[in-house]
Amino acid sequence: MFRASTSYVAGMPNLSYTGLSENWLLKACGDLHWQGLAALSGQALPEFRDAQGNKAYAAFTAIRLREASLEGLGENDGFSVNTQLMRVAGARHFSTHALRRDGDGDGEGDSDGPGARRAEVSMVSTFIRRERERDNRSVVRAAFNLPADGPPPAAAAEMGALAKRFRAGDWSCHLGLERARHVGSHMAEYLPCPYADFNGADLLYFANFQAIVDRAEWQWQRFDEPPVIAGRDLFFHGNVNLGEALELSFSAVEFGQDGLAHWCEVRRGSDGEKIADVVTRKRWRVR
Repeated sequence: MFRASTSYVAGMPNLSYTGLSENWLLKACGDLHWQGLAALSGQALPEFRDAQGNKAYAAFTAIRLREASLEGLGENDGFSVNTQLMRVAGARHFSTHALRRDGDGDGEGDSDGPGARRAEVSMVSTFIRRERERDNRSVVRAAFNLPADGPPPAAAAEMGALAKRFRAGDWSCHLGLERARHVGSHMAEYLPCPYADFNGADLLYFANFQAIVDRAEWQWQRFDEPPVIAGRDLFFHGNVNLGEALELSFSAVEFGQDGLAHWCEVRRGSDGEKIADVVTRKRWRVR
């Protein structure tokens, strides 16, 4: 088990119009997960090779954001992210990241540090490798023969099962969104940019799926006052090569007095293959 507490002061790189940037938070938690993998492996730097000696990278299969009140953090606010990471199988790992603003209270009864939570991010990853250089369609699971830290937490097992169900389209209600009741029809296209959307491993970066969905939502709705994130799940099934466009389908959408929710399917435009499902719930901001 790997544990760490990381302190920050909110500045312009961390903030957005609606408070602490969800996109920044996902990137920060992804890096903490990545550094934790290195620490668990006894490495100073995260450099991984599979059982056959192939270069391997950690890829997220599922991300969960809960208890989000990121609008409560502003300029110069101090906050911390308390991380726990464990190996649940040879190539799979699970981490949680609890975000707390300094001075939010003593957090009595919580095990991950003082202060009331402003968000919790849970992440499931596996190791992958390419069969063909720079071809993200050739990504496969990498083989690692490492012992688990213990039985997988219930949350990790649930997120893994949900990822499989969403990939197969086998779900009816999630984050309060009823699939059959709230049918959507909005479509959008997005061409990922090599300067902003791909990471150093030449993969479409996991955190930018969230950003792409938010951009499409904003282009579609352009609210007078943008809603703030309450919860989100992202399930990843594949990736895309440079130059391939994405098709975003908002396949179920709900608007209400409390906010909005939607399910977005992300597909490669070239072959229609689904590479992600993103389920989002937002609430109207109270000024």
